[in-house]
Amino acid sequence: QVQLVEYGGGLVQPGGSLRLSCAASGIIFSINTMGWYRQAPGKQRELVAAITPGGTTNYADSVKGRFTISRDNAKNMVYLQMNSLKPEDTAVYYCNSHSTWIGDYWGQGTQVTVSS
Repeated sequence: QVQLVEYGGGLVQPGGSLRLSCAASGIIFSINTMGWYRQAPGKQRELVAAITPGGTTNYADSVKGRFTISRDNAKNMVYLQMNSLKPEDTAVYYCNSHSTWIGDYWGQGTQVTVSS
């Protein structure tokens, strides 16, 4: 019954912005660390941003100052605000939920393409 659904991806010009959303169900959302990962063609999946239940955040160096992760525990939602997008941000972005005892769950991914 665990399900993570991402949406909000699309095509945007360099310098533009997108907001990704992830809706979680089937988990105790408020006690799970949530994260966003991405995978570009020919590259390994990498951590973009993560946020703990207490609100502590962690970002990849490549997105610091441009991306912001946030969560709404009342709505079981996690977001990724992406500003000043660059072509190298082009990738499939995946929502992740981590539980110490149960492990990881993944969304289906949403495509972000940054191109003029």
